[in-house]
Amino acid sequence: MKAKSLKDLQAMQQKLAEQQRLAAAQEAARREAQRREQAERDLFVRAAGAVKPMRTPQRANLAPDPPAPIPVQQQLDDQRVLHEALSDQFDASTLLDVDDALSFRRPGVGTDVTRDLRKGKWSIQGEIDLHGLRREEAREALSEFMRGAQKRGWRCVRIVHGKGLGSPGKTPVLKGRVQSWLIQKNEVMAFVQARGDEGGAGAVVVLLKPATPVALL
Repeated sequence: MKAKSLKDLQAMQQKLAEQQRLAAAQEAARREAQRREQAERDLFVRAAGAVKPMRTPQRANLAPDPPAPIPVQQQLDDQRVLHEALSDQFDASTLLDVDDALSFRRPGVGTDVTRDLRKGKWSIQGEIDLHGLRREEAREALSEFMRGAQKRGWRCVRIVHGKGLGSPGKTPVLKGRVQSWLIQKNEVMAFVQARGDEGGAGAVVVLLKPATPVALL
């Protein structure tokens, strides 16, 4: 850039002088920062004393965490729930033995089994009272109870469904439903109407199949 006049020349000189002052100030600031950094480093060395670099620590090669176990029992329970859609349209009347007291036994199960159930030769290990529940509530409660009984390895349980004395027409609402639902459950081997001191016509005593051990994968 060429000066066209004395005034322009003076302005250029002032600008150049300003740039030089700015550069000198920046250099002075840089040196001051270096001086302070070195002073702090010297102060740390005097305070800490002689130091040695740390050796590389030995590291153990750990095996990766094993995968979480497969919840086999939960999967089986879920599959069982899918197959447990108990139908209200199932006609259980043709499968029931109408003798001195209503009873049911799977094909291949002898009459001595229901006879022993009726005589109380099997110890009752658990009980559920469905009396007063609505149909859907009773169905869900019964399914949950039966799953729990299987997990615990129970063989004989009592289901209380009520005699229907408080129902319109004095007819047992849940009695036929419970019998139908029980027949649809593969784990049920047989059931009989409970004895008088165990609920009589308002309950059934159920014999379950032995629980099958689940193999762990």
